[in-house]
Amino acid sequence: MIEKSIGRFISDATIDIEKGFAEVLASVVRVEQVSVDSDFFNDLGANSLVMAQFCARLRKRADLPSVSIKDVYQHPTIRSLAASLVDAAPTPTPVEQPDSTAQTVAVTRASTLQYVLTGVLQFLIYFVYACMAGFALDLGYGWIAAGSDWGVVYLRSVLFGGSLFVSMCGFPILAKWVLIGRWKASEFPVWSLAYVRFWTVKALVHANPILFFVGSPLYVLYLRALGARIGKGVTILSRAIPVCTDLLTIGDDTIICKEASFLCYRAYAGRIQLGSVALGRNVYIGEKTVLDINTSMGDGTQLGHTSSLQSGQVIPPGQHWHGSPAQPTHLNYLRVEPANLSTLRRFNAGLIPLLIVFFVYMPLIFMGPCALFNLEPALAQLLTPNVIRLTEPTLYIDALGLSLVVFFGVGIGGLVFAFSVPRLLNYAIKPNKVYPLYGIHYEVHRAITFLTNIKFFNHLFGDSSYILNYLRCLGYDLSYAEQTGANFGSELQHETPFLSSVGQGTMVCDGLSIMNADFSSSSFRVAQVSIGAHNFLGNNIAFPTGARTGDNVLLATKVMIPLDGDIRENVGLLGSPPFEIPRSVERDCRFDHLWKDDEQRKHLAAKNRYNIRTMGVVLFIRWLQILLFTLFTLAAVNIDNLLGPLGIAVDLTLSLVVSTAYYILIERITARFRPLQPQFCSIYDPYYWWHERLWKAPDTYLNIFNGTPFKNLVWRLLGVQIGRKVFDDGCYLTERTLTIIGDNCTLNAGCKIQCHSLEDGTFKSGHTRLGTGCTLGIGAFVHYGVTIGDEALLAADSFLMKGEEIPAHAQWVGNPARRAEPPGQQDCAATHLALSQAQESEEQSR
Repeated sequence: MIEKSIGRFISDATIDIEKGFAEVLASVVRVEQVSVDSDFFNDLGANSLVMAQFCARLRKRADLPSVSIKDVYQHPTIRSLAASLVDAAPTPTPVEQPDSTAQTVAVTRASTLQYVLTGVLQFLIYFVYACMAGFALDLGYGWIAAGSDWGVVYLRSVLFGGSLFVSMCGFPILAKWVLIGRWKASEFPVWSLAYVRFWTVKALVHANPILFFVGSPLYVLYLRALGARIGKGVTILSRAIPVCTDLLTIGDDTIICKEASFLCYRAYAGRIQLGSVALGRNVYIGEKTVLDINTSMGDGTQLGHTSSLQSGQVIPPGQHWHGSPAQPTHLNYLRVEPANLSTLRRFNAGLIPLLIVFFVYMPLIFMGPCALFNLEPALAQLLTPNVIRLTEPTLYIDALGLSLVVFFGVGIGGLVFAFSVPRLLNYAIKPNKVYPLYGIHYEVHRAITFLTNIKFFNHLFGDSSYILNYLRCLGYDLSYAEQTGANFGSELQHETPFLSSVGQGTMVCDGLSIMNADFSSSSFRVAQVSIGAHNFLGNNIAFPTGARTGDNVLLATKVMIPLDGDIRENVGLLGSPPFEIPRSVERDCRFDHLWKDDEQRKHLAAKNRYNIRTMGVVLFIRWLQILLFTLFTLAAVNIDNLLGPLGIAVDLTLSLVVSTAYYILIERITARFRPLQPQFCSIYDPYYWWHERLWKAPDTYLNIFNGTPFKNLVWRLLGVQIGRKVFDDGCYLTERTLTIIGDNCTLNAGCKIQCHSLEDGTFKSGHTRLGTGCTLGIGAFVHYGVTIGDEALLAADSFLMKGEEIPAHAQWVGNPARRAEPPGQQDCAATHLALSQAQESEEQSR
């Protein structure tokens, strides 16, 4: 009797849900009615943006259960979607949340006085550090230049250069122990005195030449000196330096791959929260992963690529997890056998680079100007301190000539070097052979990776037809590549180009990392990575060896590339862990006529001509930047007798201000001093070519302002509609004038707001709005057409898809993001109500 009553009520509830879903979907796709059996994508022609709007409207209906975009893709009809919610309903047992901040936390708001005072103190700290650098450089160059012969000059360069290097590495350690002592789990408001101390240590730790030694035992020793508890045989390849190092514990023989984030702090609702990251022995952490605070991994555990551990998550010993948030898996991500490394080998791996820095690099830096002055007496006379020369035309003429020689000489020489030397080095590395770390093969591999991943050339040739020629010259296998004019974006990296191949008709957006190398804590090997034909790859994708994807696959932004199961073809993949979605829909095919042979050739030729002009503009902008830097250097030398070491500090400060103003002006001129408008066009539309040029505007200077009030000022000058007292610890905005950010928002390191997408040659853009007091977690990614309500949270490493709407005070997590509440609770509220009513009715009948 009870079962019949429950079934009747469930059936009625299902019908009501189906009717409500059909009503909402009809209004979204703008038709009178839809069938409950119609496929959202194949029959109704909807896409992810349309279905995101459908999900957003459902959340505003109290009488209907809310669904996520993942539910929509897995159940692409109203009938199956409603049935899935009913089937998931009888699970009233609470599920423990991975995030310890399950309850909404009020945003901490600083006063205007605190905000301004923090900025003043940060500027003074920067200026004092610049004065110290100026004093050291003035003293050192004077002492070196006074040498009687080249032997003395060399020895003095070694002594002074080595002392300077040790000082730059040791000063952050000293500052950390003096200002902080030991980091402890705690929290404090941003824009406070406690935050100023935190920022000072963070800035010093990041502005450190030790970054050049990431991947060597020397880097591990440096983290230990900062207080980290790190065992033997640990290898760290990630350049994301942890700040609160006393809260970091790493067991023996652990490997942390590239672009893994384990900062031991985060910003949340206007506060800095410090927490531990504990890794056991023999742990593997894959590429493009995020470990939030208060996370731990037991001995022998693994975390796959494109995955995350949310605050409070723990991986038990021996288990393998992947996904965002991470969940158990059977996959083994440690795919290379370990090697035996002696203590002497690790010691030499740290000592030899130091000797090269002391006896090669530093003498080149300090002896170079002396040799140049000796060969060119006119230049030496020009650099002789004399304030009067600042008004002489010869200074500016010589600066012009010097900047041209340096810029184009280094550029042409760099291309020749990148195309030739790595090819010779590649003969020493055999594919699929296991090599021990820290030997000659490891150093050769690192040299190949460094020399073939020069960001300037990717930036110059990316988003144009010429990127294919550049990559072929590097060593990519693009024999069957089909020229589209936008095959690759400007941000691309690989381990080795000689084992990278891309199929015909494939398009790649920014942020692709080709993982040609597999690592353990003691060994590595390189292997072929082949991306199939007619693929589309979204942003921020790590593509590993052994990927189970073939031809005609759409790989969505931040998707985890699968390593198991059948080879995926003619489908789309979304999320981490990935699930299948439709490859394409009818609405995205309206520009297909432009891809026909005659039409494409005509438009491609026009795009190539435009891109050549864009490359010329890029070269001119970068050369003008070198010219300004040269003028400031000459000016600093010529006023040295007036201000002494203070002149160098003034020069460094003015250079930062002027270069920032220069970059802002360049971008505003490129944007014609007007805000962007939402677009929907083909890559062969002239508007898109102009938009590509806007992406070429330099913006790496923004990083120096992270965590300061000056970042907000720069954003406003660039056209961002940004509120008051926003804390930006390293957010990146692709389309500034399409982004709207409310007051007191908190933007964590590595998060990104991208107000466009580019699927199969179709460009789409729109506004993205963040309400007051929002928080974007570390590495979070927000697409276009998104609205985030007041004081809402998007957790670390989450991907908020286009068109989504997060209600006020809500917490979302995951890739793709959904509400933090576990499925089966609030997502099925209507079904739970039906069950309770059925049980209550049966009790009354008794």
